[in-house]
Amino acid sequence: MAFSFLNQELAIDLGTANTVIFQNDQIALDEPSIVAIDNNTGKLLALGSRAKLMHEKVNPAIKTVRPLRDGVIADFNAAEMMIRGFIKEVNNKRRSFFTPNLKVVVGIPSGSTEVEIRAVRDSSEHAGAREVYLIYEPMAAALGIGLEVEAPKGNMVVDIGGGTTEIAVISLGGIVLQDSIRTAGDVFTNDIQYYLKQQHNIKVGEITSERIKIAVGSVIPNLEDEPEPIVIRGQNLMTAHPVEATITYQEIAHCLDKSVAKIESSILHVLEQTPPELYSDIVENGIFLSGGGSLLRGLAQRFTEKVNIPFHVAEDPLRAVARGTCIALKNTEHYSFLMR
Repeated sequence: MAFSFLNQELAIDLGTANTVIFQNDQIALDEPSIVAIDNNTGKLLALGSRAKLMHEKVNPAIKTVRPLRDGVIADFNAAEMMIRGFIKEVNNKRRSFFTPNLKVVVGIPSGSTEVEIRAVRDSSEHAGAREVYLIYEPMAAALGIGLEVEAPKGNMVVDIGGGTTEIAVISLGGIVLQDSIRTAGDVFTNDIQYYLKQQHNIKVGEITSERIKIAVGSVIPNLEDEPEPIVIRGQNLMTAHPVEATITYQEIAHCLDKSVAKIESSILHVLEQTPPELYSDIVENGIFLSGGGSLLRGLAQRFTEKVNIPFHVAEDPLRAVARGTCIALKNTEHYSFLMR
């Protein structure tokens, strides 16, 4: 194609916590889904990791906004700024003198309402996209994991993201059953903050809580490969003096227990409704875990013991949805489950 440089195709996993953009089968961008805005002018000051450094540390003239909450757009204006900014960053790497015709495929939660779907489509169009396709995240995750989504057999995917946990049974290129619950990474972070307040009398922010989750996050109290306890510093709620606390993975397993149990009951609920032939396929193949939440230590083991079906964590769970969105982008004519 003589004018191929005038056409640009991007696969976007617009996540509550992180946005990943694939271009030409390569990761073109992987940044936190956050923007910093000037309160007086409404102008964008920073986005992605630069904005995350400012989060919870800004003065009254600046606000940091996470445009997505629970997997859907909560702040339309900030979302548009963020998508436009990220696309611009990808274009700057190309060093093109022309504004390309932009075709995008965006992953959305399977429980999205018509209003939420329209918000994603409108944000993408306002950010410069000429052609916008949408794909449900569990379908994208299944493609990214490498499952045969169009085969006449059942596959089950559990995608634990930042805002939502998506559970879906997929067969013949369609979602047979799905459940989308708002218990995911953000809830785990809040659980840790609440636990530290209650048990250690210590006040920590979102960023410290996230650090604890990554360092010692676990869902079972007995791990073979135990992570080192993490020492955190914060403010004593009673005295306002600085205090230190040593947090172990057993404590985190205890504090996340109720939230993980909600995901378990949702998985069982979907399995109860699964047609018998598809159910036997799922038992044979196992259930696949993707998303950042699946990196919690002991998660596959706990689910396997609870459900009696083997659970497998995807090879690159954080980018499974983005990778699947990229595969869909290359085959937009072929995949009937893509929405225009």
